Amino acid sequence: MTADRMLLDDYSLEITARDGDRLTEAAPLIPAGTRVNITALGTEDPTARLALAASAHRLGLTPVAHLSARRLTSEQELRSELQALADQETSASVVVVGGDPRRPEGPFDSALSVIETGLLPEHGVRQVGVAGYPDGHPDIDDATLVSALQHKLAVLDAQELEATVLTQFSFDVDAVVAWITRVRDLGVTVPVRIGVPGPTSVKRLLAFARRCGVSTSAGVARKYGLSLGNLLTTAGPDAFVDELSGRLDAASHGDVRLHLFAFGGPQSTAEWARVHSRR
Repeated sequence: MTADRMLLDDYSLEITARDGDRLTEAAPLIPAGTRVNITALGTEDPTARLALAASAHRLGLTPVAHLSARRLTSEQELRSELQALADQETSASVVVVGGDPRRPEGPFDSALSVIETGLLPEHGVRQVGVAGYPDGHPDIDDATLVSALQHKLAVLDAQELEATVLTQFSFDVDAVVAWITRVRDLGVTVPVRIGVPGPTSVKRLLAFARRCGVSTSAGVARKYGLSLGNLLTTAGPDAFVDELSGRLDAASHGDVRLHLFAFGGPQSTAEWARVHSRR
């Protein structure tokens, strides 16, 4: 198996509740059991995410609902979300993130505070994804980010829950490889899924990058293949994935897979993955 195919073997996909119909159309292109992450947006009804999780399950995929700590207004709301997932047998895998609000809307100020409740395993959760930031975070220094990651993983291990680190998407292979090396050197051994945008317009990619604090310096953008002079062109992650696969070594970098953000829709992203994995 080539390095590219190893990265894409058991890839995961990230969509929003608005992608429900498009996921159904794309399902024949997506390998059975693929993890489909359903991000938690403040502009979407939580029941829509729940319905999409049920739909993904019916399609033979593995739904992974996101829990946004700072959006939860109470512990009871967390219990209710988890119980609703458990009731439809879609609670086995979740991702816990801090979320966008700067001020918590309830008692949880971080992903760690949600994990520490112990409510996840009580509701059938067996696998938990937590965030990693190869490009850093606009509001949190790197030392704090790494310390928080280590703490979350330690608590998950104590709860006998399987952990995975999912990174924010990046256009910078140097930053990604350096970050993987650093966390491995610090003793993080769990699987890592590197965030990569699926094919979409340059304009849309740059908008998401600005929102997420992802570096789009001229050099990084040019190396990734972004044409800053023509925002209507479509950009795919081919060059990024090719270089990343050539620079990773399983002995030192461990289990690394791709986490595909379907900014251009699940069908175009799944089509890209299928073609690229056969190269």
